[in-house]
Amino acid sequence: MIFKTVCTFVISYFIFLILWIQVKDYYGKGILFTASHLIAGIKDVTFEEITEEKDRDIIKATFSPLRHGSNILIDIPVKTSSYTFNAPLTFAIMASLYLFIRKRGRAYGEALLILFFVHLLYVFSFEAKELIKVFIERGLEAVSKPRIFAYQFLWSFTDNMVIRFEPFLIGFYMFIRFRNKS
Repeated sequence: MIFKTVCTFVISYFIFLILWIQVKDYYGKGILFTASHLIAGIKDVTFEEITEEKDRDIIKATFSPLRHGSNILIDIPVKTSSYTFNAPLTFAIMASLYLFIRKRGRAYGEALLILFFVHLLYVFSFEAKELIKVFIERGLEAVSKPRIFAYQFLWSFTDNMVIRFEPFLIGFYMFIRFRNKS
């Protein structure tokens, strides 16, 4: 059984890596689009557009502040691979747990939702941190140290802890929650 699990992991990792390279830009656009609409409601800005720089793996979200006129545009560039780099590893770990879990449909569904929300949290917190920084630099918002700290902490925690350990956290969650008792 261990040999099957290791083989499943290795083979699926390479398959998911090849597939992920093909779809990660589309996925990144979807995450950025969703996070940008969420941040627009919280930061009192209008989400204008998404532009993509294919060569550099960067997608930019463009915002304009509502309260200070629409003639100001703020671009927030987000590097897609900075938060999706370990998705193939996550998928391979999920695939290798196939023999050890029950309620597979639900397990994989919950794991994919967790992955989606972690990536959404990363982009949301990054955009919030960058927008507050630009607003303060341009004098569009008063300096609020608790708010700055909150956005910086949320993004730093997501970037340095959650994103880095996401494959293992999701694998651990699936195994503990859905493992076969027999």
